[in-house]
Amino acid sequence: MAKLLRIDASARTSRSLTRTLADTFTDNWMSRRPYADIVHRDVGRNPPPIISEDWIAAAFAGTRSPEQERLLALSDELIAEVSEAQMIVLATPMYNYGMPAALKAWFDQVVRIDKTFTFDLARGNAPLKPVLSGKILVLLTSWGEFGFGPGGHNEGRDNLTPHVRTASKYLGVEEFHHIGIEYQEFGDERFEASRKRASAAVELLVEGLIEKSDEGDENSKAAA
Repeated sequence: MAKLLRIDASARTSRSLTRTLADTFTDNWMSRRPYADIVHRDVGRNPPPIISEDWIAAAFAGTRSPEQERLLALSDELIAEVSEAQMIVLATPMYNYGMPAALKAWFDQVVRIDKTFTFDLARGNAPLKPVLSGKILVLLTSWGEFGFGPGGHNEGRDNLTPHVRTASKYLGVEEFHHIGIEYQEFGDERFEASRKRASAAVELLVEGLIEKSDEGDENSKAAA
């Protein structure tokens, strides 16, 4: 059974659209998998610290002092959560056309040399290689504006989705899904329609992921 890591990045603890979408995902998942193992990391409520020069020195150190081990303790904990998860559900609003600072701090803590990626100049112009593999990431977003897709009113201004997609490669993500709510700041019928579409899409995605998981389990049994 897939172990699921849920990450919430919204600074809002109430009235959060992304938290609501994540609730829809996990509630539907639990209704189909009542004994599912779900780990919840709320970086919106408890942001990880921003990395420092001392943190970087510790991450790259061959032999670490007790103080350096202490500096990396949270990073080790966060990386362990990612490593053990088969699926990551990441719920985040877009702030100022990018990811919230708390989410960026989380990525900086978990994308770490010799933990989630290796670096070798012998690989030429692609020296970075992920350590982890085979993970699914579900990105649930909310946008105050709209039309961030190709040909849209705000094309090219979404710096959240591509950033998450690129960075998540170094968490072992090989399958990426994105569902978002638009028009939040307008609060009109377009917003309500977008919210309903996103909620329905989350339910369909859960159904599809579970069916795919069941097929994989059956294939594994048949091959055994």
